Amino acid sequence: MSEIKHIIPHDYHIDKAWRSKVNNQKPVVVWLTGLSGSGKSTIANQLEVELNKRGQRTYLLDGDNVRTGLCKDLGFSDQDRKENIRRIGEVAKLMVDAGLIVISAFVSPFRADRMQVRALLEPSEFIEVFVNCPVEVCKQRDTKGLYAKAIKGEISNFTGISSPFENPENPELEVHSDREEISESVNKVLNLLLEKIKI
Repeated sequence: MSEIKHIIPHDYHIDKAWRSKVNNQKPVVVWLTGLSGSGKSTIANQLEVELNKRGQRTYLLDGDNVRTGLCKDLGFSDQDRKENIRRIGEVAKLMVDAGLIVISAFVSPFRADRMQVRALLEPSEFIEVFVNCPVEVCKQRDTKGLYAKAIKGEISNFTGISSPFENPENPELEVHSDREEISESVNKVLNLLLEKIKI
């Protein structure tokens, strides 16, 4: 850690403001958080489709996809979960600097970790979306069979079963995927986002 004092960041000639102008959009992170099976990835995918139909420049970061590369060395202990979100936050910050709309779909169960990501960005650049769905409904969906394994004890530290999920206290938006059609949830996020990214 003592070597950090010798690091001197380079000043770029092309900055975030310029990239934002070129992309004709304000960069932002849409951070979808919620239990496994709540519908985060489904909403995120459809949201990206809708944004691209409108000519917006985006990138989607999703939990399982990121864990096949950037975070493949991490497990699911509390500490590893924190490091997973820390890395994602740093990547999202770089993508915002590139002028992109970043859609992030992660369980991200701990409030402090989500706050840490928010703190990396300008106040207007982070939109927290709570995909609220009761754990009982997520168990019924269980599209990946993870809840069944967690209940049997085959998966440890599983959020909603053997590890807690801390609901957001003041998200910019809350959608209820147990009683809304996916299209309704997507439209709510889209409408909020389109107001935020206007230049």
